[in-house]
Amino acid sequence: MRSANPDVPIPASGPASVAQLATDPTRSGAARNVACPGARGARPATLSRTGLTPGLYAWRRPRYAPGVATILLCGVDVYFRGKLEALLPGHHFVTTDSADWPDLVIADISRVDPEDVAESYPDAPIVGFSGHTDTAGLRRAHAAGFDQVLVKNALQEQAPRIVEELIASVE
Repeated sequence: MRSANPDVPIPASGPASVAQLATDPTRSGAARNVACPGARGARPATLSRTGLTPGLYAWRRPRYAPGVATILLCGVDVYFRGKLEALLPGHHFVTTDSADWPDLVIADISRVDPEDVAESYPDAPIVGFSGHTDTAGLRRAHAAGFDQVLVKNALQEQAPRIVEELIASVE
């Protein structure tokens, strides 16, 4: 990548510094506004471990109201996710694509491997559920070290109590 202005060096790799963004006339106006604190509509720029992030620190976790948990749903279908959201209002639900670190993991053990879930989230409490006929899956989840393993109907009935108990144990 070459700069139109030969006086402004372009680094070979890595994010551009705030000073480079502010002085490089080849950069877009939006990038210059982020880097220039006095510019109209500018936000404070910070360098994070992922590069230039306007006004946010990449390593900080989003803050939610006290008592709101980030619940990761692994292998949970859309229909059952809707049921969980109705049973647990006020909590923040994410999927495995999210960058948010979970306070609690709920996994459908008929769709995901319990060992993989337990290895991926060793510090978070894990609730596993499956149909009542999947006894082998329920046993695998117990062996993997899940905190709670339930049949799907029991999770629907007891979800608020179980989530509150496991969230309280983490705090």
